[in-house]
Amino acid sequence: MSSKMSLIAFFCVMGLALILPSHAQDEKQEYLDSHNAARKAVGVPPLTWNQTLADYAQNYANKLESTNNCQLKHSEGSPYGENLAWSSAPELTATAAVQLWVEEIAFYDYKTNSCQADKMCGHYTQVVWNTTEQVGCAKALCKSGGALFSCNYFPTGNFVGVKPY
Repeated sequence: MSSKMSLIAFFCVMGLALILPSHAQDEKQEYLDSHNAARKAVGVPPLTWNQTLADYAQNYANKLESTNNCQLKHSEGSPYGENLAWSSAPELTATAAVQLWVEEIAFYDYKTNSCQADKMCGHYTQVVWNTTEQVGCAKALCKSGGALFSCNYFPTGNFVGVKPY
């Protein structure tokens, strides 16, 4: 390989190295902004990003992708709160994934602190849980063509009999 070709290859690799972290930063900010917009709407403090939680989320999402064909199954024995989502569209954004959870507000009755019959709202209540301070999220692309999203929360929320805010 000529030195000119080596130089071009070097700059291509360096360009990718600069682009990829930037994309990860943008996605991280999307997760944070989406969570914090929902939290602001109900008057609870914003979350901060926790890379340990994000790494945990990524490891679990990768595990579900490789061993469970991206079927959603909550982790067992985790010390963290957890939200999972799946989309048949691999291009679904972090913002759209969080919005899937936030839309469960339609099924949540604050007065009775309960979900409508046969509906889910625990993803929403975890997003807005008042005492949760940190979040970390990840995405895994599924062999089936879809995408799996995982977010972990600390401290965890969704305590039975306790309102989220």
